[in-house]
Amino acid sequence: MTPAKEGHVRLASYNIRKGMGTDRRRDPHRCLSVLASLRPDVVLLQEADLRLGRRPSAVPLAAVREAGLVPLDFDRSGVSMGWHGNAMLLRADWTATELAHIDLPGLEPRGAIAARIETPHGALRVVGTHLGLLRRSRLAQQRALVAWLELRAPLPTVLAGDLNEWSGHRGLELLDRWLDLHAPGRSFHARMPMAALDRIGTRDLAVRRCGVHETPLGRRASDHLPVFADLDLPGPPDRGAHPET
Repeated sequence: MTPAKEGHVRLASYNIRKGMGTDRRRDPHRCLSVLASLRPDVVLLQEADLRLGRRPSAVPLAAVREAGLVPLDFDRSGVSMGWHGNAMLLRADWTATELAHIDLPGLEPRGAIAARIETPHGALRVVGTHLGLLRRSRLAQQRALVAWLELRAPLPTVLAGDLNEWSGHRGLELLDRWLDLHAPGRSFHARMPMAALDRIGTRDLAVRRCGVHETPLGRRASDHLPVFADLDLPGPPDRGAHPET
């Protein structure tokens, strides 16, 4: 797989299941190796922190930095990499501002994280989330996400994560009305992909390419495969770039 072309942003989303692989070995370094082969600019992680206690990071932060990525500071406990298991990693030479935590309703505690990413090609808003297991919770969480987004100043936006919806035809209509929602492909279960649980939604962004990153290591590193999208930010009329078909 080739990296995103110059002038584009490659975003990856990956539920790493706290570093627990399909072989029942907890080895978050494998997840980082899978991500490194994608060469992303921005990464959204789900289940990035352990579940119990203060929810310490499941991934050594030093290893993240060695991979050329920087975790954005969404931690509220002093030991986590993210919030409600959601984390955002950014290439080391880019910057982020306007970090936000978005509370989501539901039977179990859920949340979303958001940031304004300053890229050489312009700014974009990135939102990462992991929706609930129950459809009624997911509907309430979608309403909360859309309500939060509608209050923000206009900015090219991408939202991605494990949306936990098995149906390809219903269940995410509220998000789909606000975003162009893409299912890059079947990303779960990693050993035998059956469901497109991991989705990417965009607004005012062109998607040049998206897909599921399936490798032998990826089939062992987590029960999800990572998904990715190559995004074109809007540019001036004489930029001369057009989305590929």
